[in-house]
Amino acid sequence: MSTTVVRAEKMAAGGDAIARLDDGRVAFVRGALPGELVEIEVAQAKKDFVRGEVLAVVEPSSLRVVPPCPAHAAGCGGCPWQHIAPDAQLALKAAVVIEALKRTGKVSDPDVDIGSAVPAWSYRTTLRLAAGGGGRLGLRSRSSHDVIELDGCPVSHLLLEQLLETIHVSGEGEVSLRVSVATGERTAWIVEGDVELFDLPSDVAVGRDAAVHEVVAGQRLRISAASFFQSGPAAAELLVGAVRQACSDLGQIDSLVDAYGGVGLFACAIEATKTTIIESSPSACADATFNLADRPAKILCSTVEQWTPRHADLVIADPSRSGLGKKAVEVLTATSAPRMILVSCDPVSLARDAGLLREAGYDHIHSTVYDLFPQTHHVEVVTTFERRHSAP
Repeated sequence: MSTTVVRAEKMAAGGDAIARLDDGRVAFVRGALPGELVEIEVAQAKKDFVRGEVLAVVEPSSLRVVPPCPAHAAGCGGCPWQHIAPDAQLALKAAVVIEALKRTGKVSDPDVDIGSAVPAWSYRTTLRLAAGGGGRLGLRSRSSHDVIELDGCPVSHLLLEQLLETIHVSGEGEVSLRVSVATGERTAWIVEGDVELFDLPSDVAVGRDAAVHEVVAGQRLRISAASFFQSGPAAAELLVGAVRQACSDLGQIDSLVDAYGGVGLFACAIEATKTTIIESSPSACADATFNLADRPAKILCSTVEQWTPRHADLVIADPSRSGLGKKAVEVLTATSAPRMILVSCDPVSLARDAGLLREAGYDHIHSTVYDLFPQTHHVEVVTTFERRHSAP
C-alpha cells in the first residue's frame, strides 16, 4: 500500500474527510479534519478516487482532540468521530447536509439551521452488540468484522453501561440491550445467531417482546425490544420539539398521516382529529396500538409503498437511512397534504428525496440539523416541504 501527504478540505457524507491527490483524484480520508495536512495510507485506489486512513497528522486542526475511550484505541468502530471536539461536530454535520442538498438535491440556496445536540456522552439507551470470543459483548472493528469486546461504553447511559459490564455470553450472534431513563427498566434480546446470556441481573427482561417504558414530551411510551427507538429519550425529545415547531402554525389538524410511525412517538405528540400510522414492523405496530389506545388513531401494519393514499392535512415521515425513494414519494404526495415534515437520518437520502419531492410538487422550505449521535458522523435533519399551489 502506498502513502502520500494531502490537505483535507471538508467532511463528506459517511464521515471521511475529502482531500485531493496531485493527480486530481479525490481522496476520502478516514480520521482527517478539514484544513489538516495529513500523511495517509491508501487502502483502495480507483480511477477517479482513493480511500485512505491517517497515518500521521502533520498540521493538526484546532478541532482535533485525543479520543478518550480505550475501545477506540483498540480499533472499535462504534464512535469514529472521537478525534473531533464534541462542540464542533454539529457544525461539520450541518455543512455536509448543506452540500448534499445543493449537489444532490439541486436546492440552489437551501435554508438550513443548526439545531441542538444531545449530551456528548452517556446519551445512548440502546446498543446492538456482537458476541465476542472472550465471553463479552462488543462492537465491530473499524476495519473488519472482528469484535472489540467492551468493559464499558462512554456514550451509553449509566444503566446500560452497568449491564454491559455485568453480562457474559457464549456463542456467536448479536444482542440488543435497552434501558429506560424514566423507569430504570432493562431488556436484552438475542437478535440473531446462537448466543447464550450469563450473569444477567434479575431485573432484566429477556426476549423480543420484553419492553421498557420511556417518557418523552410528557407522553409515556411502551417500547418493545424488537421495536426501533431513537438513541435515547433526549434525542426523541429534540425530534418531537422540532416536529411540533414545524407544524405549529397549522392550527387544527384534522387528518394526520404518520409514515414509518414506529411506536407512535410523533403521533402521541401531535394533536389531530384523526391519525393514521403506517409502520411495517409488527412489534412497533403493537407498541403504537398500546401507546395510542386513548387516541383516534388507526395503525396500519404495512409498508408505505403498499398503502392506498387518502387526503391528509399533514404528513410526517421518518424513514430508515435509505430515505423515502420514488414509490414512497408518489404515495405520500398523493395525499395532497399542504405540508410534509421529513425526518431524515442521512444527508444523501434527504437530498435525493428533496429532488423527488420537488418533481412531485413539494418545495424544500427549511431544514434544521440535529446531533443525536455525538462521536459519530450520523446526523438527523427535520425538513419542511410545502405543496406548490400549481401542483397536480
